[in-house]
Amino acid sequence: MTVLKRFLYLTIILITFTACGGDDEDEPIIETNSNRNNTMVYQDAGRLEFPHLKGGNNVVLVHKTDNNTVVNYAVEWDCDKKSQRWSCYEMSSRYMVSNTSRYNGNPQYPLDPDLPLNDYLDRPSEDYLVGDYFWNSGFDHGHICPSADRLYSKEANYQTFYLTNMQPQFNKFNAGLWAMMEKQVRTWATGKGVEALYVCKGGTIDQEENILGYITSSHTLAKTGKLLVPKYFFMAVLLKNTQGYRAIAFWCQNENVDRTYDSLSNYAISIDELERRTGIDFFCNLPDQTEQKVEQSYATSVWGLR
Repeated sequence: MTVLKRFLYLTIILITFTACGGDDEDEPIIETNSNRNNTMVYQDAGRLEFPHLKGGNNVVLVHKTDNNTVVNYAVEWDCDKKSQRWSCYEMSSRYMVSNTSRYNGNPQYPLDPDLPLNDYLDRPSEDYLVGDYFWNSGFDHGHICPSADRLYSKEANYQTFYLTNMQPQFNKFNAGLWAMMEKQVRTWATGKGVEALYVCKGGTIDQEENILGYITSSHTLAKTGKLLVPKYFFMAVLLKNTQGYRAIAFWCQNENVDRTYDSLSNYAISIDELERRTGIDFFCNLPDQTEQKVEQSYATSVWGLR
C-alpha cells in the first residue's frame, strides 16, 4: 500500500469513527412536548399545574397577588354551564407559610371580579339578588383551592372565597373525606426534599352521567335555571423533588356519608386513569416522555398512604 493510499484509508476510518461513535452521551437529549398549552392567549397556562385547556366557551381566570406578580391559583370556567371545571395551583415554600387567618367577611363568598356577570348568570339584573347563588341550596360551598392552602397573605386567602372557586358539596363529604384529602396534600407539600407540588382539582361537569343533579333555589341561576352538582370530585397531584417527578390522583364520590375512617389508598388512582374518567389532560406542560412515565402508574406505599 502506497503512502498516499494509507493516508486516505486512515482518513476514511477516522471520519467514520467520528460520525458513528464516541461522544453521543455528551449530546443533549431534546424531549418533545406535543400537547402543551398554547400560551398566546393565557401566558400562565404554560405552568406545570395547568391541565390542557378545553377552549370553546370557557375562560381561564388567573388570580395573582403581590401587585399582580405572584400566581395564586387559576380556574377554568364553563360559561355555558355556569360552573368551574377545575382550579389549579402550586404548593411550595413560597406558598406554605402562614401569615394570616381564614377570611371571614361580608359577603363571605364574593363574586369573582375577573368574570363578567353575564358569564355567571343569564339574567344578572333580574336574578342576582344577594350575590350568593349557593344560598338555600342545601349544599356547602366546597372550596376547590382550599383556604388552608393559601394563608401566605390576606389577599391570597380572600381570593379562595370567590364563587368561581366553589362547587356544591354535601357537608359530610366536604368536612370529611374531601378535607382529609386536602390535609394529605399539604402533608406531601411539606415533606422532606420536596421542591414543589402541582395540584389540579375539581368536580365532574362535562359528562351528564357524572353530574349528580341540578338544584333550584332563589339564587341558583345557571343556564338551565339550576345549579349543577358534580357527582364526583378529583385531585391530580404532581410532586417534584431532587429525584425528579412522580404523580398520583384521588377520585371520590360526592355523597352525604361520613367517610373519615376510610383509607385514602381506596381512592387513589393513576393520572392516566383520572384522564380516562374526566377527559382532562393533566400536566400537559411536562415533556412527553416525563409525562407518560409519571402518569401511567403510582404506588400508595411511596406516597405514604395507609
